[in-house]
Amino acid sequence: MSPSQLRLIVGLGNPGHTYKKTRHNIGFMVADDLAAAFSIPVEKKKFGVLYGKGLINDNGVILSKPQEFMNRCGPPIKKLAKYHNIFSEDLLVIHDDIDLSFGIIKIKEQGGSGGHKGLSSLIDAFGRNDFIRLRVGVGRPGAEMTVTDHVLSRFDFSEKNNLEQIIRTTRDAVVTILCEGIKEGMNRHNNRKVISS
Repeated sequence: MSPSQLRLIVGLGNPGHTYKKTRHNIGFMVADDLAAAFSIPVEKKKFGVLYGKGLINDNGVILSKPQEFMNRCGPPIKKLAKYHNIFSEDLLVIHDDIDLSFGIIKIKEQGGSGGHKGLSSLIDAFGRNDFIRLRVGVGRPGAEMTVTDHVLSRFDFSEKNNLEQIIRTTRDAVVTILCEGIKEGMNRHNNRKVISS
């Protein structure tokens, strides 16, 4: 990320009440938490993206929630980034990850999509994969459930009890990246179990 560049924080999720609070929408939940914590109203709409502009500890940010479905989120975010003269390297994307256990978060500097449709759409739209990802573990499905059904399901009772703590820790990771850099963010937050077993 450029030192003084405006950052575009993208919380990934699917729009609509049907998908509210599902595992796939953890990015939306973290974006909402950041908006509340730093008084950034995410109410403007442009190019099919809900967004708001503000400061997180003196760092200029745009908080955004694309209102297209996950597999089509790339083009709207690309348009919003271009409108604000933001490059792919200044994106911070928050998303669910089935390859991480529930309660684990991991910061990744760049790379492929890992099969995540939202990341695939962003990589295709920007033609680059050099944006920061903040991966939030939602665990793998049990033997009787497909991956699609799993990510579109809501958290179970025991998970809900820990969800607020996970969202808060993910918010702290965003602040660390913005204020102290990605290396410090990775050192402090990667693979640390947020909840006790």
